[in-house]
Amino acid sequence: MEGLSPAERARYARHLTLPQVGEDGQARLMKSRVFCVGAGGLGSPALLYLAAAGVGHITIIDDDTVERSNLQRQILHSDDAVGTSKAASARERMLALNPSIEVTIHHERLTSDNAHQLIDGHQIVLDGTDNLPTRYLVNDVCEILGIPWVYGSIFRFEGQISIFNLDEGPTYRDLFPIPPPPEAVPSCEEGGVLGVLPGVVGSIQATEVVKFLLGIGEPLRGKLLVYDALEMQMRTLTFEKIEGREPITELIDYEGFCGTKKDLTAITEMTPLEYLTKRNEGWNPLLVDVRNDIEASIVTLPNTDVLIPHEQILIEIEDLPKNRDIVFYCRTGGRSMIAAYALSQFGFEKHRLFNLAGGIHAWHEQVDAAVPKY
Repeated sequence: MEGLSPAERARYARHLTLPQVGEDGQARLMKSRVFCVGAGGLGSPALLYLAAAGVGHITIIDDDTVERSNLQRQILHSDDAVGTSKAASARERMLALNPSIEVTIHHERLTSDNAHQLIDGHQIVLDGTDNLPTRYLVNDVCEILGIPWVYGSIFRFEGQISIFNLDEGPTYRDLFPIPPPPEAVPSCEEGGVLGVLPGVVGSIQATEVVKFLLGIGEPLRGKLLVYDALEMQMRTLTFEKIEGREPITELIDYEGFCGTKKDLTAITEMTPLEYLTKRNEGWNPLLVDVRNDIEASIVTLPNTDVLIPHEQILIEIEDLPKNRDIVFYCRTGGRSMIAAYALSQFGFEKHRLFNLAGGIHAWHEQVDAAVPKY
């Protein structure tokens, strides 16, 4: 076995004894290049197993930082990494596990401007994101480049996995030709997720990547694997390419395509310090928490008047005053901005609507560190 060093033979011994892998297969893995979008819940187990398997070069893109609330499921990171780059934390952990691999990181967001350049040259993409615009972007750039990508998604107790664009097989657009309304796809932050669920789904994603790189087994091409953790059941749905669908030739504005881009510039944002200064001067706005009641049980800001989850803001619109200033807040400022924008489209004067920039996280950093970030 001249191709591998004694240390490599020891490390990958259990692969070498598999007839479907052997020395040639392990050497193939060690020469492979995989691109991973996201080092969070799905990326954590997937990246650990790809590193352990000896995939030679792994590129990670993630613009986020580690938060303590991530650690319930994002096992790639440690408590000491809170506040640091997820991509950098992932690289450090992977090289600690297997120092013989190469890990390239990009602490930025994948966009239509950089996706082609960053992904080109890799054999396969593993998608660990949690938002629709990025999934459509990954799908389209992979179709243009002619490489497959492994999809995974999680919500509460259910996960989904498939491999798209493999050997000219079906793509994400064949399974989901039209994106659903943004409000129909709550994030893990809003809906919650069982901590071990991404471990199962991300590990299956890594399995599909390794199978592809080795050229073995039956891939999830044209199949959607659905995992139900509560019932401990798996079922497989089949789908095919849409006949006559025009091939993707260029990248687009994916936030606009998915309906997640809104003109929010007319909504006034204020920092927690600015908000408190105005209140101390006698300002008396209605303070509205647009999170859910479970989040509110963790922490609620002082002087909160009412709790209305952001997806119900238009349902309860009649209970909100049009003749009083309203300040909205949530965990980090995203949902509260959407709630304020929604009211501005239904007869509320924009100059009376305010978003607490950064939400509870900003309050923790600027006002009171005892207020928990979750």
